Amino acid sequence: MFFKQGRYSGFINPISYLMDLLVINIFAYSMPINFQNPTLFHGYISLAWIIVSLKNEFYSVYRYTKVTYILKILFTQFVFFFLILYAYIGFFKQPIMSRLALGQYFIFVFLTVTTLKFLNYVLLMKYRERVKGNLRNVVVIGKNKNTQQLIKVFQERTEFGFHFVKQFSSKSNEFEVRDCFGFILRNNIDEIYCSVSALKDEEISEFIDFADNNLKTLKFIPDNRKIFAKKLRFEYYDYIPILSLRDIPLHSTINSFLKRAFDIFFSAVIILGILSWLTPLLALIIIAESRGPVFFRQKRNGIDNREFYCYKFRSMANETADDNHTVKNDMRVTKVGKFIRRTSIDELPQFYNVFFGTMSVVGPRPHMVSHTYKFAGQVNKYMLRHFVKPGITGLAQIRGYRGEIEKDMDILNRTKFDIFYIENWSFFLDIKIIIQTVLNAISGEEKAY
Repeated sequence: MFFKQGRYSGFINPISYLMDLLVINIFAYSMPINFQNPTLFHGYISLAWIIVSLKNEFYSVYRYTKVTYILKILFTQFVFFFLILYAYIGFFKQPIMSRLALGQYFIFVFLTVTTLKFLNYVLLMKYRERVKGNLRNVVVIGKNKNTQQLIKVFQERTEFGFHFVKQFSSKSNEFEVRDCFGFILRNNIDEIYCSVSALKDEEISEFIDFADNNLKTLKFIPDNRKIFAKKLRFEYYDYIPILSLRDIPLHSTINSFLKRAFDIFFSAVIILGILSWLTPLLALIIIAESRGPVFFRQKRNGIDNREFYCYKFRSMANETADDNHTVKNDMRVTKVGKFIRRTSIDELPQFYNVFFGTMSVVGPRPHMVSHTYKFAGQVNKYMLRHFVKPGITGLAQIRGYRGEIEKDMDILNRTKFDIFYIENWSFFLDIKIIIQTVLNAISGEEKAY
């Protein structure tokens, strides 16, 4: 079953290993590092690379893996590789080894391996999407909202390389588990996706036994209404298996410190580099067009549902926004207000909020106090958004759910993306959201009014 995932796909990881090992050794051989025992150094870095990559799961990149995960494992891999590289000097007493050449060697290896990693990732996606190679045949058992969403992913995200073959509805009177097994065997199906809520316990057991005995990959689609939709941690108390809900990543001291340090640094750069000269300039324009303050402040709900004042450049002639959201073609918006709202410049004073700790650069967008109480009563788990600091931008915003809430699905989807962000936070996810926000501001957004 080494080649189970498609013709020659079993060679992908071994070739990646070999390419990376060649890179770290060729650069070591060609650069003037001045090590006393070349054989020892080559063996040391090769063994270190293999051990770190196994521990870091550096080559466990799947067809559905996100770019943020690849950035994360690249960062982890090279942090440890850097430490191990310079530890060689102390371990093996290398007084004449060039520290500068070693640093250059590290940079060249980092750039080359990173390029190869992303090149492999992109080429494989294009290969699956355009050539239709390296595909996996899949069937879906069950018919409900979750299974339909999964099938939509299979059909639209062709770069993942899943070939959807058939869906079996367990609600149908003609549904027979044995018929599913026969179809799977006849059509060379690679993976089976079963909806947990669509099958009985004995049917699930039958699918598990069938998959084990016929070397098929079996995966389950959880029911969002139940605990199994959560990220779970599997633990043992003596010999008793226990499933527990995984902690929110930003409740970790290290993660919260990293995020706060980045917030202070990033907000300081914006305040000193942009707001220091932009604020006086905009102040003159705003005051010249309409009477009123330069800044508009509004009470919003932050972490632990605590209220705070959120700051913006004033973009309206008559501010009644504590009760009413801005709508399309809003008569209250001034001429300069239209421009700064369209380019999101009006949000820049919120970097003061970030610097002083009431907001973060990235997080769920804070809502007006009246809207928070309204949505809390309408949307299940809405208040989970307040487990972390609100952000200037967020995952929901880059996915198109910003600005005016025109229909119920707007707030439902916004909440869904916010909860996903909270439960799956990583530093690289923040970087991705910031980059996408800048690109969206440059290109313009439909709901930026």
